[in-house]
Amino acid sequence: MKKFTSFLSILFVGLFTTSAIADTNNLTKAPERKITNPDDASQFNHQFAQINGIKMHYVDEGEGPAIVLLHGFPLTWYSWRNQIPALVEAGYRVIVPTQRGYGQTEAPENIEDYTLTTLAGDVVGLLNHLKVDDAVIAGWDWGSPVAYTAALVRPDLFSGLVMISSPYAPRSDQLPSELWKTRFRDNGMVFYQDYFQTPGVEDTDYKDSAYSMRFILNSLSATAGPDERGGFIMKLGQAVSEIMVEPKKLPEWLTPQVLEYYVSEFESFTGALNWYRAVDLGWKNTSFLAGAKVQQPALFIAGDQDPGIIYGKAVYDKLEENVPNLYKNVLIPDASHLTPEETPEAVNELLIDFMKHVK
Repeated sequence: MKKFTSFLSILFVGLFTTSAIADTNNLTKAPERKITNPDDASQFNHQFAQINGIKMHYVDEGEGPAIVLLHGFPLTWYSWRNQIPALVEAGYRVIVPTQRGYGQTEAPENIEDYTLTTLAGDVVGLLNHLKVDDAVIAGWDWGSPVAYTAALVRPDLFSGLVMISSPYAPRSDQLPSELWKTRFRDNGMVFYQDYFQTPGVEDTDYKDSAYSMRFILNSLSATAGPDERGGFIMKLGQAVSEIMVEPKKLPEWLTPQVLEYYVSEFESFTGALNWYRAVDLGWKNTSFLAGAKVQQPALFIAGDQDPGIIYGKAVYDKLEENVPNLYKNVLIPDASHLTPEETPEAVNELLIDFMKHVK
């Protein structure tokens, strides 16, 4: 894969060269076997390492050129379970961390520990630990901003970028909270990221993790009914718990086994929601990225019903301008925000095609 070097990679090498102390046997590769049922989490090669000051869980499968897969909210490594076997079979090494605040990875208490530069540093630290010096990085939902931040500051390490559902958004001229106020609060509405700025709200809204997970995953799927979607923009004073409704029918991919595993990974949503609470802090420490464009070859994927595209149309429309080496921009028909879950075969084909393109 083609190497990239830049002034930024030299300037910030100290920031993202993080220490990694391995747990006992954590570099043991999985024995030769085939993943016959991706829904069965026990079939994967689970590992742990001390990365960037936290104990991180990750799955490491296959051999060959590396690709890192980053999950979004409110999921974990498991959201990539259908992509891992396909990429391994195609000849790639697949590294899938559970990001800080989620699942079996530690969740620091301080909100400042969840800025995008810190989250990107976790990924770099993991690759340093695994002695991987070149990889494609892919992110879905919140994983996408982590992926493109890592690609921007370490182009020497990441030779390709995949964004799913969340297109690259250059740093704004205003604090995110100021933008939310101008666009929404001043008009009697609240943006969902603004709503979660108050610590503790998840204790009320997400106290029943099984019910919450059913609502969230169904509402983000293309099969959800009109009255089952929403939550991105609310009325001022309205709580998320007021708009949560029990799905009439769960998506086909959300089987009892899949749902049970996701629920087991979330005793608390606090760590995951701290990502939203660190947005302003992250904005303040990334002034060096103002006006930056992603230069690596890149792929963008979303469902044609994805609310991230509908509500973020202004950003999406400038994708080719902000990512000049965009290889493909694909909107998958009859899919919404959860394309790796909703349309795994289509996503697998696109990822493998992109890996071949980068190589």
